[in-house]
Parts: sequence; structure tokens; C-alpha cells
Amino acid sequence: MTEAADGLSLAGYYDYYDTPVKVVPTAEGGLTAWRLDRGTGGWQAANDMIDEIVFAMGGEIFVRSADRFVQRVEEERGLSLKGDGPVYALYETVRAIEEQAIAERRAYTPEEAALVRGIRRRTFVMFEEQLRQAGDPGADPTIASAPGGDPERS
Repeated sequence: MTEAADGLSLAGYYDYYDTPVKVVPTAEGGLTAWRLDRGTGGWQAANDMIDEIVFAMGGEIFVRSADRFVQRVEEERGLSLKGDGPVYALYETVRAIEEQAIAERRAYTPEEAALVRGIRRRTFVMFEEQLRQAGDPGADPTIASAPGGDPERS
């Protein structure tokens, strides 16, 4: 992570007006930002947002742990994308669990919540690996295994 002179970590994971955004260090020592493209599930360059995100926190900008970021990205991909293949079958599994809980007007059971979190970590890695193979420079499947804190708290 890149740090400012006062020790503030500038790289990280965010919700920016309800869109997952990651700010990551570059090889040259700078920062670059990537915003989730809900239409493709890939990453769009978002360097124009860096200052607002890291220096103007508040309002509709929230810091997220790596795990919470992965969950948010996959929540959005699962809602926005349709297709064939293993990733989409897993999105359908999560959707079925969600629909059952909604139909019964209840929260997830602890088992359902753990299953959904696990599926989303798996689909994140699968989707990011596909993006990387397709040449998406913002793809990073390692985020799902990064230390990120308690997924229930961030």
C-alpha cells in the first residue's frame, strides 16, 4: 500500500456512490483507481476519482475491507450480469438463496450467509481470472485471499 507522509494509507477498497472502486499502488510508486463496470463486470479506469475518494471521505464514500469489497463486487455482478458457464451458475445459486429468504421474509440463516460469502469469494476469483486472461488491467483475483478483516463489520 502507498502511504502519505503522515502514515495514512491511500490505497484501498471503497464504495463510491454505491459503486465498488479500488485504489491500488502502481509499479512507479503512484496510485491508480478502478471502478466496477456493471455492464461487463470488468474494471474501468477511474483515476479522476482518486483525490475525491482518498481525501474527501464522507458522504457517499465508504472504506471497505478486502473481504467486504469482494462481496460487494460479486453482489453487483450477480445482479447485473447474465450468461452461461460456471460463474453464472453460481450467481444463480446465490440468487435462489436470496429469493427464498425474501419469500419467507427473513434474514439469511448463518449457514446461508456463510454459503453466500463462500460462493462470492469463489466467483470473484473465477471472474477476475477470466478478466485477467482477457487482458483487463484492473483484474486482480488475489484480493479474495487478501487479509481484510471481519466481513460482517465493514
